Amino acid sequence: MTSLSFDTIVAQATPSGRGGVAIVRVSGSQVKFIINTMLRHSLVPRHATYLPFYDHDNQVIDEGIAIFFPSPHSFTGEDIVEFHCHGGPIVVDLILQCVISLNVRLARPGEFSERAFLNGKMDLTQVEAVADLIHATSKQAAKSAVRSLQGEFSKKIHELNEQIIYLRTYIEAAIDFATDEIDFLTDDSILICFDTILDTLTRIQEQAIQGSLLREGIVAVIMGEPNVGKSSLLNCLVGKDVAIVTTIPGTTRDILRDTILLDGMPIHIIDTAGLRESDDLIEQEGIRRAYQEMQRADIVFYLEDASKALSHTVNQLPILCDCPIIFIRNKIDLLQETPSIVLQNKVVISISAKEGLGIDILKNYIKTQVGFNEEAEGVFLARRRHLDALSRAKTLLETSLAQLKNSGAGELAAEDLRLAHLALSDITGQFTSDELLGHIFSSFCIGK
Repeated sequence: MTSLSFDTIVAQATPSGRGGVAIVRVSGSQVKFIINTMLRHSLVPRHATYLPFYDHDNQVIDEGIAIFFPSPHSFTGEDIVEFHCHGGPIVVDLILQCVISLNVRLARPGEFSERAFLNGKMDLTQVEAVADLIHATSKQAAKSAVRSLQGEFSKKIHELNEQIIYLRTYIEAAIDFATDEIDFLTDDSILICFDTILDTLTRIQEQAIQGSLLREGIVAVIMGEPNVGKSSLLNCLVGKDVAIVTTIPGTTRDILRDTILLDGMPIHIIDTAGLRESDDLIEQEGIRRAYQEMQRADIVFYLEDASKALSHTVNQLPILCDCPIIFIRNKIDLLQETPSIVLQNKVVISISAKEGLGIDILKNYIKTQVGFNEEAEGVFLARRRHLDALSRAKTLLETSLAQLKNSGAGELAAEDLRLAHLALSDITGQFTSDELLGHIFSSFCIGK
């Protein structure tokens, strides 16, 4: 996976189907031969040229625009030619088949971006940002993806690693001069350096958490007994009639899903079957699935009818669920209550899903609970693997500092610094396993 391949690859870089224009992209050592064979005309680098495209029988396939990007000034770092043709599936297929006949193979998903990474055109965070920009679900997510694509995230990681390398070098030098009278390992400048690095890492973590929320969002599961208004809440949040609402208990038997954007953060909402004792096998399965979804939730909305007493199920939830639970008193319009929120032993929000009362209170609390700040500056999109690497690096740095403070064990402190450096380098792909690379690029589009 990490060895450079000299195969020439081809793929359609635009979505399949009919359209005004389609793009077929070719990258590799055969590009100049393909230009000579299919275009019969030289191309000025990075200039669009309108001309016919020929097949191996000297027949014109189409007329369109061709652009040549010579190595190393191209997306992949290799020679690239793009055929901008009419967007009919037959035309695209004819061009692909003609290119393939010239000792070229179809690209794997993400192989163009993979070559850009392997050829040093981008690091791994920038490559991932390409996919994140394509799949961005909000304006904020798209802006954050562009920041990562421009190298803002990578720059922060590189600067942090430079500080760690300096600190590690200092400690290892102090170990080499351990017989001197001056104990360099107790120097206050080392402790100050540790504090600076940890403060910087904490700020990066905070930005990465915001970026992860923008990219992946959270999963919110709506639970409660039958007829407490779970489906009404789903419809209210989504803004359309996704779920059937009736007065008949057990109307919702299967899982219903939809997604909303809360100030740019995706919330994947799941409506579940009402929790109760039932002899109906289908309803039993729906209840089983409800508890199953709860186990995967980032947050749980437990609804109750404001005019009725709580059931024993409520007391079991904290045992069954290790994510935050928001208890929601619904149907306050029937009691002529005003929306409210109580933050004591548990969070209780009073709403009316039918009338839309208190929904803003619920949304604002969700943002507070998950730590989302839509006004955060300098946010870049981040993935769970990035958060995991930052967390590992922080733990190792804190362990290294404790080694120096408590026992003066310079060798152990230096080793923890080395491991922290490796954890951060895993983010940018400086030290990354082939298995991880394969997983990342397999999720890309074919033409990317």
